[in-house]
Amino acid sequence: MDTEAPSSRGRAHRGERLADWADGRVGFFGLAKANMRKIFPDHWSFMLGEICLYSFVVIILTGIYLTLFFHPSMNEVEYHGSYIPMQGILMSEAYASTLAISFDVRGGLLIRQIHHWAAVIFIAGMFVHMMRVFFNGAFRKPREINWLLGFLLLVLGMFTGFTGYSLPDDLLSGTGVRLTQGLILAVPLVGTYLSMFLFGGEYPGTDIVARFYSIHILLLPGIMVGLVVGHLILLFLHKHTQYAGPGRKNENIVGMPFFPIYLAKAGGFFFLVFGVIAMLAAIATINPIWTIGPYRPDQVSAGAQPDWYMGFAEGLVRAMPGWEIDFWGHTLALGVLVPLIAFALYLGVIAVYPFIESWITGDDREHHILDRPRNAPTRTALGVAWSVGYIVMLIGGGNDIVATHFDLSLNHVTWFVRIALFAGPVVAFIVTKRICLALQRRDRSKVLHGRETGVITRLPHGEFVEIHEPLPQSQLYLLTAHEQYEPGKAAPAVEKGQEERELTRAEKLRTKLRKSYFSKDNQVPKPTAEEFEDRGRTHS
Repeated sequence: MDTEAPSSRGRAHRGERLADWADGRVGFFGLAKANMRKIFPDHWSFMLGEICLYSFVVIILTGIYLTLFFHPSMNEVEYHGSYIPMQGILMSEAYASTLAISFDVRGGLLIRQIHHWAAVIFIAGMFVHMMRVFFNGAFRKPREINWLLGFLLLVLGMFTGFTGYSLPDDLLSGTGVRLTQGLILAVPLVGTYLSMFLFGGEYPGTDIVARFYSIHILLLPGIMVGLVVGHLILLFLHKHTQYAGPGRKNENIVGMPFFPIYLAKAGGFFFLVFGVIAMLAAIATINPIWTIGPYRPDQVSAGAQPDWYMGFAEGLVRAMPGWEIDFWGHTLALGVLVPLIAFALYLGVIAVYPFIESWITGDDREHHILDRPRNAPTRTALGVAWSVGYIVMLIGGGNDIVATHFDLSLNHVTWFVRIALFAGPVVAFIVTKRICLALQRRDRSKVLHGRETGVITRLPHGEFVEIHEPLPQSQLYLLTAHEQYEPGKAAPAVEKGQEERELTRAEKLRTKLRKSYFSKDNQVPKPTAEEFEDRGRTHS
């Protein structure tokens, strides 16, 4: 029996066979086929999240390089490196190795600065990204969990940055660690035990740099990588949010496929972000530890300031009077304990806000169309008030710098911060809400009367009027696409066979808060179809 040799032309290529082998065991082909053509809308504000992701990748890459040369030890050595002004000075191995990275390792100073600038941009990007999500209402169902993941990334990023700039053991970072120890000691009952555990004995101990090093390169980054992966998985699982516009509905997505268009654009944007960070690192010095010197517990650097993202926490401490009280035989340092609690509450409100708004509005539907900030005036005003409070606290964290640079009294700056911390958010809330309502009235007027052209004409009876141009259909849709809710009233619950019961305090509170969102004084009714038709007949 004759047999025919298999044709080499019909045999699969080695790479295809390898891909088939892997797909049979992992199943990535089906997964990729289902997600690579996923549609993503195109808007510049969506790139804010990409900036966070790409800067995080830069942090990881540069951090791996820096770990090869850094020595996380507080053992005291005498410096004999290439930086002549420091020669012969006693310092920790951590500080000496940071000087070596900066002046002796090829490209070390550039990598250090890229690492630090990327961290600053990463946290700044998360702040702005979360503000965009907040003001547009992108945190609503089904994205509450993703909001929490983003919030945790922000908080962990702040503490990762704190542990990172504390590693060089210079005088500036040591001052920040000393403040942290003071905050820990202010915790009632367990504060001293926590301090002894963290520092390995009496402050400053001999273990804090090594422990911060493990936390900085292993614990916090590992958790953050897991959160980033979970954040991206939920992003792919849920439909992407999109701005209102013609053809865009809550049930569809208008945009471009992830592969190849969006993936190619994302790849180019990564190198653009990397290039901007590298340019900043090359031309703008950040954290020049050689001008500050090594840390000594008996010294404090003049004008000591933390990185901006931790400045608002220090502002709370500086604005708080140094009050102390005795409680059950224990001294409570309210000057530190109260700011510590306020710091946690200030961040915690942001974490739980999606659930608070959902409870107030009673809206349990899925939302994939973004709000315009003006159409949610109460939410927008709350966000601006929070931001104003943050800025005021940031000024308080640098009250000495503000006082010296503007030739002001330090006490006057501190009292301004104390007053503005309470008055500023209230004023910002009221002003922002009025602006949003004014913009809503402007949109209503544009829908009913058209766009102002600037052309003035004189009527036969002598009156001068401005000619208005009707808006295109796309603009009309944009200005009227948002939903408006009725404030409603909480009716007494009635169970079968029972009489009406009185409303609970929570239900009464919910009714009042709901009116603050949806009453006539908090939203301008958008034009109805009848009003628009009457407008057309009037003009004709």
